[in-house]
Amino acid sequence: METIYTETHNLRDSKTELYGGELVEPFERPSRVHYILDRVREVNLGAVSAPIDFGLNPILAVHDKNFIEFLKSAWSEWQTEGFQGEAMPTVWPARRMSNHIPNHIEGRLGYYALACETTISSGTWEAAYDSAQVALTAAQRLQDGAHSIFALCRPPGHHAAKDMYGGYCFINNAAVAAQKLLDDGAERIAILDVDFHHGNGTQDIFYERNDVLFISLHGDPMNAFPHFLGHADEKGIGDGLGFNSNYPMPPNTDFAEWRAALKSALEDIAEYAPDALIVSLGVDTFETDPISFFKLKSDDFITYGTDIAELKLPTLFVMEGGYDIGEIGLNTVNVLQGFEAGT
Repeated sequence: METIYTETHNLRDSKTELYGGELVEPFERPSRVHYILDRVREVNLGAVSAPIDFGLNPILAVHDKNFIEFLKSAWSEWQTEGFQGEAMPTVWPARRMSNHIPNHIEGRLGYYALACETTISSGTWEAAYDSAQVALTAAQRLQDGAHSIFALCRPPGHHAAKDMYGGYCFINNAAVAAQKLLDDGAERIAILDVDFHHGNGTQDIFYERNDVLFISLHGDPMNAFPHFLGHADEKGIGDGLGFNSNYPMPPNTDFAEWRAALKSALEDIAEYAPDALIVSLGVDTFETDPISFFKLKSDDFITYGTDIAELKLPTLFVMEGGYDIGEIGLNTVNVLQGFEAGT
């Protein structure tokens, strides 16, 4: 299996994250990808290739233009104001407040942010842009005939909505890849999100559409980020009704319970009969992940990779979360090797 990867991700190296009332070293950091890449090479998973630059248009196909312009300019505007720290929102258009987009960077940060843990810092835009190009290149590989491909994206993307960033995400890599496949001739795409956290951004982008089936397995938002999306009764609206499925699960969910949800999701995907499958691959379901509460073990990742392979679909794996950094390489590549063993 080929891996698409770019060194540009290293430019996204923020130093602060708001967690537990403190500013801490971010859980989402460059070393996450270094461990994954080391494991890819250790097991000889396949070639590691640089992305092609497809430009902004595929990104604008799923994201609001003003939002993307904000991401491009936010860091320079923040610096122009003379602020010394990293850009972090402090105010939001909360309930019963207006939805006017402010001129000042402080206001626009809050307008476009869904949470305040994720700072914008030097290199954020460049890394996010190239992360999307990694996903787009992987999508092109599927179109060129590859049966499977790994987009080693960083920063991740599944929390990025049409016009919101947060949860370490700026551009929705899986959504950008799905839209490219559709624009280039596919009729139906399925996105399976196995990250511990709900893919609220992906749901937001495709919630009114029936050409993308979105299914997410995740920690119950009553107890887990992003808290305000990801409930079982969110089924889509309009043309999208019935094409959005959520499997929220409680603290201490073990693999048997999680796998039962996966099996149900895979049955729905098979019935949908998509032209291709995109897997938002987060391995923060691991038992010792520091910001999650599922109990999957390393061997379980092999097993469910094999389960996914039973669909016999062209499959694009897009890297999302996973914050037990010492084990992230093993767990990520276990999924990919399990998938290859099942094909």
